[in-house]
Amino acid sequence: MTSVEFKINLKSKNRGFPDIENQWQISGSECRESLSDGPRIDATETRFSAWTPITNKACNHQLFQERTTLILHWFDLWTDRQRKEFILQLLRRCNKTQLKFTSDCLTEAVPITRMDFTTVLPRFLSLYIMSFLSPRDICAAAQVSWHWRFLAEQDCLWFPKCIRLGWFLPYSPSDHEYGAWKRHYVACAASLDILTPREAAGVYGTLNESLTVPEEKEERWRELMIKQTIRDKIAEHKKAVLKTRRAWINTSKLGTSYTDTHNQPLTLTAALVHIGEKCRLNSFSNVATIKSQNGISGSLKNRYASSLVKSTSLPFNQPVRSTYTPLPHFLLVSSKVPGYELLLAAVHASVVVLPYDLQAMNLEALLSLAERAIQGRMLQSVGILAGGSTDEVYLTQGMSITEKTVLMPRVREFWEKLCGWVVPASEGGSLNIFAPLASSVAGMDLMRKLSSMTGLNVRAPTGMCTGSYQHILSEWSGSSDFPPLMYMHEAVLLSWCRQAEWIEEACKELRKHLEPQLHFLCQKIKGRILGLFLWDHIKMPVISIKSDIMECLIQGLVALMNETPDDAVDFLGRFLLKKSIKDGLKETEPLFFTERTSSNIINPIPEFPKGFISDADRRGCVCKELLDSERTYVRQLQAVATVFYTPLRAALDSNRAIISSVSLITIFCPLLDILEANKLFLIELQERLQEWGPLQCVGDVCVKFCTKLRAYTNFFNNYPTILKTIDKCRETHPVFRAFLKRHDWSVATRMLSLQELFLAPSARVEEYGTLLQALTLHTPREHPDYTLLSSALNTIMTYRNFLHKLKTSLNQDLKILEAQNTIQSCPNLSEGSRYLITTQEVASLTCLNGDITSSLRMYEHVSDLGLFLFNDALVLTEKSVSHLPFSLAAKTTHNFLASVALHCLNLKEITDTKYVQNAFQLESPKRQWICATDREEEKNKLMSALCSAINAAITQN
Repeated sequence: MTSVEFKINLKSKNRGFPDIENQWQISGSECRESLSDGPRIDATETRFSAWTPITNKACNHQLFQERTTLILHWFDLWTDRQRKEFILQLLRRCNKTQLKFTSDCLTEAVPITRMDFTTVLPRFLSLYIMSFLSPRDICAAAQVSWHWRFLAEQDCLWFPKCIRLGWFLPYSPSDHEYGAWKRHYVACAASLDILTPREAAGVYGTLNESLTVPEEKEERWRELMIKQTIRDKIAEHKKAVLKTRRAWINTSKLGTSYTDTHNQPLTLTAALVHIGEKCRLNSFSNVATIKSQNGISGSLKNRYASSLVKSTSLPFNQPVRSTYTPLPHFLLVSSKVPGYELLLAAVHASVVVLPYDLQAMNLEALLSLAERAIQGRMLQSVGILAGGSTDEVYLTQGMSITEKTVLMPRVREFWEKLCGWVVPASEGGSLNIFAPLASSVAGMDLMRKLSSMTGLNVRAPTGMCTGSYQHILSEWSGSSDFPPLMYMHEAVLLSWCRQAEWIEEACKELRKHLEPQLHFLCQKIKGRILGLFLWDHIKMPVISIKSDIMECLIQGLVALMNETPDDAVDFLGRFLLKKSIKDGLKETEPLFFTERTSSNIINPIPEFPKGFISDADRRGCVCKELLDSERTYVRQLQAVATVFYTPLRAALDSNRAIISSVSLITIFCPLLDILEANKLFLIELQERLQEWGPLQCVGDVCVKFCTKLRAYTNFFNNYPTILKTIDKCRETHPVFRAFLKRHDWSVATRMLSLQELFLAPSARVEEYGTLLQALTLHTPREHPDYTLLSSALNTIMTYRNFLHKLKTSLNQDLKILEAQNTIQSCPNLSEGSRYLITTQEVASLTCLNGDITSSLRMYEHVSDLGLFLFNDALVLTEKSVSHLPFSLAAKTTHNFLASVALHCLNLKEITDTKYVQNAFQLESPKRQWICATDREEEKNKLMSALCSAINAAITQN
């Protein structure tokens, strides 16, 4: 290409750029002058060619400079986006050395002022730097980025901090697990579970020299002061957070950043850790001063406590004041307790109460619920209100706590963890069990083992009061106060103890209709109450009063105006009392314990005479209680004979029969046999107690009565037939229906019906066991009556176990029959020894994308299922709900879907994600179901029951 051709070509390419065209139009002479001092080239080599030989360095350099100038001129004319695109394409064409040169140039032009050292230094050096930080600073560093959080949760950082405080991990973390020691440190700090050097030495041993008695006392006192200071500061911190909490604002919209962190209150966990470390450092710095003092007076203790509070400088917003917040009490209430809903309403506001379902509940699940309810707080005491007898406590389904089972590893772990939240016995910590354990030898042994295991004062009622649940009102062992009043209000507690069994009957019907929708109804009712409160502005309802009451009040007020006494309230009360006596009103029959005087109605807890200390006096009190309760029991049986049997028999003999002779014998003969046996027993007891003395014996009378228990056996075996006969006669004989309507719930029957009176023998057998155990407990072994009482007690306890098995069998049959009637098109469920364990309503899900990872799978709710778990099979039903017009009620039906044997059933738990919660999978040999419950508690209960039933079925097969 010649110079002319090059200029033509360049002109054609740069028509829009005249400056560039003029810049490149140079003459040949100028070119020759510029190249005169360079080497000569051959004629074949061209000027301004598209390529330049490498050997001609001068031409090559000149052409490079010219083209660079052209490119830079173009670069100046480009937009910002075009420049970035050009730089990116240019960097892509560079090799590694060229990129390294570019990086060095950029570093020199724009030096790096801040750098993340964790990305430059090796990991072990980064962890070594972080090891010098305090726990609070490490937690703050974990919020920088995910990489910093990963480093801040390494066990090598938290392991030394936990070991230094005596917090040892109860298990060995796996190789791929991290953060275990940090979670353990936070949990221990939140619960103030600090092992001091003395406590750690007692648990793990020590190589140091043992402390002297004064030094040990000083160390114990110092530990108590530290813990008390921490509790006070936690209370102050909570108040400060509530008072100084800022409004929620979005600082990004205001163009500001949240940097004023030093004026903000700490979180509770950080405050706990900071307080513990400050208090320990302050206590260690004052050890020499404290040890130099031989005695510590009360004023000096107060001075030291105040100085300890002042020395711990925390960024709280309010000044620290020396206030003391009483520790809460914790109460476990089992659903097996009759009418437990009434007790929940009677609980004090300062009591943390946990009602739990006894069915399908194990110790691990119960402990998890307790931990969630307590929330790491320290407790003053723990109360256990569950079913039980004189020698055992029915804590969960299939697990009764006795003196033998309490030493099992899982049971021991449960009691140690539950009582670990309670303050020591020296500070008033106690374990209160509402079962009459203190009235038997086995129960006392169980209490001693629990006390040695937990280190707390274990208390229980003596059980020397018969009746529904009135043993709670009796004297409690090991205390002068009355523990039930620490948890519940007195008035409601007394009302419940008198009529717990009848309250349970009413609550049972309420649970049957309301329990499926109870959780939803509670939320709905709360909203309605709040809405009515705001709409009506607390409008008081109109209270209607009966006319006779109004008339009495008017007469009393008129008399008050005429008399003008000093105490108007006392005058009005006396006037109404005289009015009631004049009108013939009688006092209601006492319902406390057994037949009592009016003084016992005012004070339901029996007051023992002064000096009631020896076993002989207690033995006499138990015998008196046995006689009084036996008299009341015989009166109830006599009421059946007098009010019901005698008129029916007279009508039959006069040829005006209300029911047939066969029905009359079937209904009343077994109970009349019991009445004859107990009449003789009552007469003999009265003769013995009329001549009561320290050496008087009643064991032979009890043994003689035990030989007549065949009457009770005949009654209990025919008890279902008796009830069916009463119902049949009531339906087929209108005269008998009118007869029952006239005599049921009358004063002569103690306001009880005929069917309710037939419950007395089973309740009396339970009372015999309690009374004989108390009588044996307070009878010395060398007493001549001890052998006979022990024999009678063994017989009664054996018979009581027989009665428990009979009740359990009948209840299981009733549950199966109810499930059979509930499930439509269901095959026969009453086969062999099958019994129902639990039922649960779940949602049936289907997976929309099962081929992806489990954390991203989405599920669709397709139907509602009902799960009926038996001891050998799982019955699945399809649930359907239909709402009734003009009503809030809904009708629920269950249609049989499938039945799976438990030994062929596989259970898999599905991890919670943001797409599914509380889900699990059931697999049979032919089908599989993905189910989910509404609440986590329901899932835990069902999973626990399924696992236990499947393991039992596999073991049996």
